[in-house]
Amino acid sequence: MIRPSLTDDLTRRRLIAVAVAVIFLLTCLGAYSLLVHGDAGPDIAPHDSAPASPPAPAYMHDEGRETPSALPPTDDPEEFARLVAEALFNWDTSGNPDDYTGRLLAVADPAGEESPGLVADIANYLPTPQAWLELRHYSTQQWIDIDTIEVPELWPRAVAEAGLDGLLPGTTALTIQGTRHRAGEWEGRPVATEHDVAFTVFIVCRPSYPRCYLLRLSRLDEPLP
Repeated sequence: MIRPSLTDDLTRRRLIAVAVAVIFLLTCLGAYSLLVHGDAGPDIAPHDSAPASPPAPAYMHDEGRETPSALPPTDDPEEFARLVAEALFNWDTSGNPDDYTGRLLAVADPAGEESPGLVADIANYLPTPQAWLELRHYSTQQWIDIDTIEVPELWPRAVAEAGLDGLLPGTTALTIQGTRHRAGEWEGRPVATEHDVAFTVFIVCRPSYPRCYLLRLSRLDEPLP
């Protein structure tokens, strides 16, 4: 049996130490990327300046913990679209992600036909449960500044092609454009990113229902033209 020399043993230990250091560095870089980009987020660089302040959250006390407030009822399509956008993008990882999903599902299609699709739509906007827990380590918050809310140019054509029996009266689509902000802390320093976003919400209001309800969401940054 050939025993390794002292030099070989030291070399092997150095290689192990270097490998551990590289793995640690990659882990840190991955966590930082998650903080500023979000899971499956856009490739954007953090700002050097301190992040802007997020809007004051609306919370209610529920069984010893703070939960996001329910969306107030409205029969105004544009106002409802704004409420949906803020409920979708304004979150704080100190809370429970299910609560943010729940308040959107609370205003889902009353008939229930679109609800399964809406659940999948919302999941495409929020971090995964694993990413949420990772972002919580960095006190991550997100919010949106809305620039425009407009009916897509193709929506009248879509309504015409659907026919009289295709859509409930009061069904409409509204495309929202704005800026998504994300802020948190990295090694004791504030970091922040911002990214232009666009998406379409499909809703139904009067005369079918006395208030507006959420039917579906387009994929993020793939709004109806």
